[in-house]
Amino acid sequence: MKLINTKELPMLEKLPGWHGKLFHSDAMTFAHWQFDSGAVIHEHSHKQEEVWHVMQGELEAVVDGQSVVAGPGMALILAPNQLHSITAKSAGMAVVADYPSRRDFG
Repeated sequence: MKLINTKELPMLEKLPGWHGKLFHSDAMTFAHWQFDSGAVIHEHSHKQEEVWHVMQGELEAVVDGQSVVAGPGMALILAPNQLHSITAKSAGMAVVADYPSRRDFG
């Protein structure tokens, strides 16, 4: 068993306007992102399934050319290798989980 105190993890800025804390289990990667209004994650894909759980604010995701807006309490599930980009419509916070782990991510 592992116990991680996320309050003690360093805050990273992976892209402008995206501040987060990352940690890994043996099989998964987790991120707690705080995002600024207008912050963008460029279009990309990766081999992991990815789940975005929006806690505060709104995010617009463009997934395979289709746009959706997710707000508090909504979860966006992205399949492995699915092309996507994310834009923060407002400031907020999301918890993201990737399976399998993205150890190269941070």
